[in-house]
Amino acid sequence: MYLRRLEATEDVPLDEATAAVRAALRGDCHTHSDWSDGGSPIREMAGTAMRIGHDYVVLTDHSPRLTVANGLSAERLERQLDVVAELNEELDPFRILTGIEVDILEDGSLDQKPSLLARLDVVVASVHSKLRMPAAEMTPRMVAAVSNPHTDVLGHCTGRLITGGRGKRPESEFDAELVFAACAQFGVAVEINSRPERLDPPKRLLRLAVEAGCLTSIDTDAHAPGQLDWLPNGCERAARCGVPIDSVVNSWPVDALLAWTADHAHRP
Repeated sequence: MYLRRLEATEDVPLDEATAAVRAALRGDCHTHSDWSDGGSPIREMAGTAMRIGHDYVVLTDHSPRLTVANGLSAERLERQLDVVAELNEELDPFRILTGIEVDILEDGSLDQKPSLLARLDVVVASVHSKLRMPAAEMTPRMVAAVSNPHTDVLGHCTGRLITGGRGKRPESEFDAELVFAACAQFGVAVEINSRPERLDPPKRLLRLAVEAGCLTSIDTDAHAPGQLDWLPNGCERAARCGVPIDSVVNSWPVDALLAWTADHAHRP
């Protein structure tokens, strides 16, 4: 199936294929505000998302253990939910979806109260600590997070940095086939992170995720309004690797996206 899909698109120019993916996207599932380590207020991020044609944007500020990023305690996150509800009344029909980029802890658990995670529209789970953990430990750590019923998207799965002010960082080591098989089994999307210093996962792993039948989410991981324009980076990688557009969760209308995050067995 994967080879047939690549053969069907091999004569399509890359620019045309990238543009088709970008045109299909209705929102962004991974963004940050000045409530954690972003540089701009929620309202400004939402306003920019509206101007570039999004129907929705998911606000995914960091969880408490990531203190360097001013991660949100349960109390602060609950206050943020009230702020988002007020903004949504003002911005209707545009939607700010509630969310979090929650740390995957060393034992694979998620860094926030389960009762609060259950209230959020979208949960992106990412590894931010002990990135050099041996594969024999990292693989079950990631599989445990993916199997958590609150996890919707596996964020920047290798944690690599390939350029930029923070320097370079190698990929975390894990059994990608096992992790992507778990994503496919539990209906969790593999993020295609569009930040220029991440471009994560690498193309060889993205192809593995496609072969495994994984859903994907093409996100900017934006920390400032202008970074919301980074989506074409991920769209190009999706086009190169034969990602089916209908498997990209943020190509779905908001109601379909929310039906999926409520029950991963639900696909439009």
